[in-house]
Amino acid sequence: MRNLDVEFTPFVRKISAAQVILSLPGCDINFTQSFPRIVEGQLGPNCTAVAFSMDDGAPIRFNGVERDRSVITIGGGGSVYTTVERTAHQYTSIVFTKDMQDRGWPETGPNWKVFETDATAEHRLRELVRQILFNSGNIAASDANGISLAIRESLLAAIDAAFAAIVDAKWASRANSIRQFRIFRDIQAVLSGSIGRPVYSEELARQVGVSVRTMHDTVQRFRGMSLHRYLRLRRLWLVRQQLLAGAGTVKACALACGFWHMGDFARTYRSQFGEAPSETLTRSPRSMLREDAREA
Repeated sequence: MRNLDVEFTPFVRKISAAQVILSLPGCDINFTQSFPRIVEGQLGPNCTAVAFSMDDGAPIRFNGVERDRSVITIGGGGSVYTTVERTAHQYTSIVFTKDMQDRGWPETGPNWKVFETDATAEHRLRELVRQILFNSGNIAASDANGISLAIRESLLAAIDAAFAAIVDAKWASRANSIRQFRIFRDIQAVLSGSIGRPVYSEELARQVGVSVRTMHDTVQRFRGMSLHRYLRLRRLWLVRQQLLAGAGTVKACALACGFWHMGDFARTYRSQFGEAPSETLTRSPRSMLREDAREA
């Protein structure tokens, strides 16, 4: 998606996703069918994004708070967010190519903000998006510009209504805490620089400047799992990426990402991805080229 940088760590063996993007004057509507995963996202500069779920009963942990309905989020230029999606999920994100400061929407900050809105207003917004996407292919080229502007205006009105119907909820202030999110981002920054080394709680907490308990509680809140479980999942995904790229041997890739017990690593990898590390490596483009060269 334009103006949105996303990294993910999957929970599933096979990734299955779909996306529809409709570009309108000054904004893009992005409808996504996602898969179970952890996401780190950052919005580009000088723009505003509004996102909301398109289905109920599929809980998502957004910025450390888990909800499954009547939620709308907003981010400003450069703002970041993190989600944990344990089930397949449908959502829409609308990215405007300017700062939307003149509509009475909630103020944005360094991290995306999330709010509970009236269920009726959310339903109307969802249905409008579905109608727009369903009918967009029927618009004649000669009418496209005028109709696109009208669609954008309807969309803005529906978003106005959803933000006007925000419900005062205690969990929202917790989710929108800048301090807590900053601590989590500091932990992430330290972990990113030491992904291939053993991580010791005391050392990590000291570098971040918080207590060990605060650090563990923060990771549990934003990831829904322990620090060590999250690290193992993240490292497994990094190994898989390296193997798919043919970046080295199985042993070299595992060691580079902090796995020293090869038997335990192989069992964990197979459990997570449904195949042995060596099978992943053989499907890499480099391995296939080497095999073709030998046959030639």
